[in-house]
Amino acid sequence: MKDEGHGTGSLFLAFILGGLVGAGIALLTAPRSGEETRKRIKEFADELLEKAKETYESSREFVTDKKSAIKSALEAAKEAYEKELERLSKEHK
Repeated sequence: MKDEGHGTGSLFLAFILGGLVGAGIALLTAPRSGEETRKRIKEFADELLEKAKETYESSREFVTDKKSAIKSALEAAKEAYEKELERLSKEHK
């Protein structure tokens, strides 16, 4: 299967946002009074904002964790490279 740069997080976010948009459309098309519709739209908007904040925070944590892991791996690779260079230079003397 070809990876086109779309991770599981992107797919999950698209799924959640699609569901929320669908729920918003259902709220707007359901027969209710204006006051009740405005109240439900506000609740929907508040819920959407809260979910967006949660998704943003979890994404930030994920990126921070991966960034830390990559940094550690690069440092280990650099150290191994330097040790190998040192070993090879000793062999050739």
